[in-house]
Amino acid sequence: MTKPPKKRASASVTKTALPNIADRGLPSGQAATSGTVASSTGLLSNIPFSHPKASNVFGVGAEHPFANYWTCEGGLPEVIGVLPEKLQADILLGQYFECVDPVYPMVHRQSFYSQYDGFWSMKESGQSDASFVALLFVMLALGTQFVSTTNPRDRKQTAEFYASAGNQALRMSSYLSTASIHSVQAMVLLCYFLINDNHASDGWAFAGIIMRQAYAMGLHRDPNIVAPNATPFEKQQRRKLWQAVLLQDTFLTVLLSLPPSATHTDVKIDDFTDHSYNVSNSDPNDTAYIRGSWMLANLVQETICSPRSLDMPICSTQRQKSKLVADFRAVYRSFPDVFRSWDQDSIAKLANSNKRVVRQALFLTSNYYHNLMLVHASESPDVPVNIRGTLEAAHEAISAFFVLFTLFDNEARVWWVFNHRAFLEALCIGSVLREAARDPAAAEQLSRDPLFSKAKADITRMIQIMQIIGDSEVCSDVARTRVAVLSEYL
Repeated sequence: MTKPPKKRASASVTKTALPNIADRGLPSGQAATSGTVASSTGLLSNIPFSHPKASNVFGVGAEHPFANYWTCEGGLPEVIGVLPEKLQADILLGQYFECVDPVYPMVHRQSFYSQYDGFWSMKESGQSDASFVALLFVMLALGTQFVSTTNPRDRKQTAEFYASAGNQALRMSSYLSTASIHSVQAMVLLCYFLINDNHASDGWAFAGIIMRQAYAMGLHRDPNIVAPNATPFEKQQRRKLWQAVLLQDTFLTVLLSLPPSATHTDVKIDDFTDHSYNVSNSDPNDTAYIRGSWMLANLVQETICSPRSLDMPICSTQRQKSKLVADFRAVYRSFPDVFRSWDQDSIAKLANSNKRVVRQALFLTSNYYHNLMLVHASESPDVPVNIRGTLEAAHEAISAFFVLFTLFDNEARVWWVFNHRAFLEALCIGSVLREAARDPAAAEQLSRDPLFSKAKADITRMIQIMQIIGDSEVCSDVARTRVAVLSEYL
């Protein structure tokens, strides 16, 4: 258990001295309770607990996320009845495996399509598995979010309809009292859908159900112990799904500065290998990506998520900070070259032949450097902020978003986690520049430093991208608000 220090500062001191410069980026005068401008610090701290009315947790997604199209008697056949034609479903699933699966590779493609073909052949039999139907609809909903050939309003309505159908199928599977691989997969993906759909509050709440059900299924346990008679493939699927649950929990809590939940497990990363099951078309890059993300999540959960959830310094001594930076670098060195030895030109060239690896490299790079930025930006009475380290890590992290927008601009608009992470990086950069400028002697020297010029250019570029998104999208108030916030730093 992470415990606060025995001696706490007074409330007035605590409010003005957050232990991480990345969390001081919200300009004065902005409403800290607004989800569109909230930084990664204490989003619950401004909720009026004494107020008798219910309060929107993150200021994002004020209405119920699933519209009710369903009758009491309709059951699962009513849900199956709203499926699109198989040709359209095939297209949307193709979009899912093109855009979503590279980033969150938890659904085994070959076995899914085998079950998918069987489902269509028996669709009218009344014997369909409700949890598989839920998974199918959520995958259709996510695939729809990444379609670029329809107008944004129609795309949003169609995706939300499929998500509602997926939620209804989960209800038909009694997902609160039973759990299966398919139901947990559907819930993890539905959480990402909600967040992309501007329902961060609902996604956060839904993630709590996912966590409970994953524990109830024993996904957090070593499959060799709790499922010794399972096939090697089944054991691998359990490990892969636990990694997906852990990853979602860890990196969502990083963005929201809330406590992690996926904290108790004996599943071993080393057991997740290409050779642990015999299935054709296994992609070694996928295995390396999953293992790299998993190692990073384990380190981040323990060293960043827990202390930041209590506004505690990440590091209390310089020795601890140096060791933590070394631990992060060791994780980074474990990534294959394809995920770390790239520049904008080489990755643009790679995008012509292997878009899957490019998406994975950009997400892994963004995640890694965002958290390294938080380590450098942390301070305590004995440990100052590493200004240069913070700006360098922030630049690498936000540059990954810029590259994503350049190569896959439609996807960069959809992924809330990537958007919000980049916004927090820009806020951190702005906070560093603002605090550095308070010393007149240092300000002039810093103005000639190329690193600080590059930092200002990063904020400018982020504003330009948010303006493009704000001018072209339906429900783009988030992007326009981010422009207003970041403009205060220029």
